[in-house]
Amino acid sequence: MTHSARIRRAALAAGTVTALAATLFTAAGAYADTAPAAAPDIDVKAVKAHLDQLQSIADANGGNRAHGQPGYKASVDFIKGKLDQAGFTTQVQEFDNNGAKGYNLVADWPGGDESKTVMTGAHLDSVDAGPGINDNGSGSAGILEVALAVAKSDLKPAKHLRFGWWGDEEDGMVGSKHYVDSLAQGDRSKIDSYLNFDMIGSPNPGYFVYDDDARLEKVFKDWYATKNIATEPETEGDGRSDHASFKDAGIPVGGLFSGADYIKTEAQAKAWGGTAGKAFDACYHQSCDTSKNIDDTALDNNTDAIANALWQLSS
Repeated sequence: MTHSARIRRAALAAGTVTALAATLFTAAGAYADTAPAAAPDIDVKAVKAHLDQLQSIADANGGNRAHGQPGYKASVDFIKGKLDQAGFTTQVQEFDNNGAKGYNLVADWPGGDESKTVMTGAHLDSVDAGPGINDNGSGSAGILEVALAVAKSDLKPAKHLRFGWWGDEEDGMVGSKHYVDSLAQGDRSKIDSYLNFDMIGSPNPGYFVYDDDARLEKVFKDWYATKNIATEPETEGDGRSDHASFKDAGIPVGGLFSGADYIKTEAQAKAWGGTAGKAFDACYHQSCDTSKNIDDTALDNNTDAIANALWQLSS
């Protein structure tokens, strides 16, 4: 081989390596662009700050945030203000029940395929007896902080994201039924999934995952498995919370629950800690359901699980 031939051969080889490297770099970049981003860690202190605000609202309005009472409308206004400031498009939907006006708050994050909408919801009302901080300030505050994390991350999901805070759940899922009934059939079919969060910070908590839809159940169970947290299928709340309104309309539903007035068994206490022989929430529907009626660890784990599910399901 002549000297000039060797130079030409070396130049060709170098060019091939450079082209291959560029191709690999481009492929890696394309993969990085399409791989779903990991959900952020949700700050439980921020969730608790929302709960403190809901407690203050109840304290200033007769001790509750119930349907037809001023504390409920003040709760809607508080959450709407946070979402408007974060860049959501919000709508307050009115309905009437038991001679009083009720309100649903619906918030849409811009972008994503609206024919495949991932919807997350929680009821915002309390019972008349108390401020309803676990039931269901916990779910309401949890999804609020996840929504704010969507905005802070400037998430650009492939599927559309919608959040709902329902009125008058305590009288039989009235608000969520009104919302679903108001949707045209074509709009119902655009909801890819509905995730419900009703009590996620119970003081003697369990980790219950809705088993209504296998795909949605798996997203949550897989996340808890990575944290070495045992889960059980949710049965206590079947038909007793807002997911029923969506399930009855043929929409796939999922969600989380930390327990209400059922009693924690010895096996559950061994798996999750806490006290066997006592209710998951001894203050369920009572005046003692205050900001002190929350387990911070359960609230933290569950809000992180919600964020993970939204990031995965909307990608």
